[in-house]
Amino acid sequence: MKKLILGLAALALTAGLAAAQTVRMGTEGAYPPYNFVNDAGEVDGFERELGDELCKRAGLTCTWVVNDWDSIIPNLQSGNYDTIIAGMSITEERKKVIAFTQNYVPPTASAYVAASPDVDLKGGTIAAQTGTIQAGHVAESGATLLEFATGDEAVAAVRNGEADAVFADKDFLRPIADESGGALVFVGEDVPLGGGIGMGLRQSDTALKDKFDTAISAMKADGTLNTLIVKWLGETAPTF
Repeated sequence: MKKLILGLAALALTAGLAAAQTVRMGTEGAYPPYNFVNDAGEVDGFERELGDELCKRAGLTCTWVVNDWDSIIPNLQSGNYDTIIAGMSITEERKKVIAFTQNYVPPTASAYVAASPDVDLKGGTIAAQTGTIQAGHVAESGATLLEFATGDEAVAAVRNGEADAVFADKDFLRPIADESGGALVFVGEDVPLGGGIGMGLRQSDTALKDKFDTAISAMKADGTLNTLIVKWLGETAPTF
């Protein structure tokens, strides 16, 4: 009986440890090439490939959860998932409510795209995704800010004439402009914003943050992170 009890206790402990190694990765699933849902209904993109590799190196079993951008931080705090890996720029304001790993993408440019090269970026109507550093920048620029739940909706506002330009990560806008056949063009100067892109975690999850930081450092050191950046974000994307 004693051996049976000890055996059950050991089994329970093993199961508990296994459960503790499962991490739910929260992403938007609507911000290509960083993250999107493919035709098979699965999370795909730069951050899916990166996240899977980070989990492998950290010895974690990770699952993926899709969540709308505008509630992505509150749902992390509520425990609906354990990380945010969704093209989220590291900012001082966000660091007041969540923790960040070191960046896995260096600070990148934000840019304007419009249907005409002679739009008024200072006095016009500029579309941006709500809750982003780009929306905050437009609000402080003097232009009229028009916010949308997704980046694609912000781009659509330019296509249909609702907005004069859209302001977003250049990595997000580049393929859209390239594939538009000249209907959408970059205008104005690039704007550097934020401290790069990192994983968001609850401030109490320090051990998990350390595991991902160690994995990110290893990928930077062996060059595999740069390889993924170039693969998904293009040859002109900043690397480490």
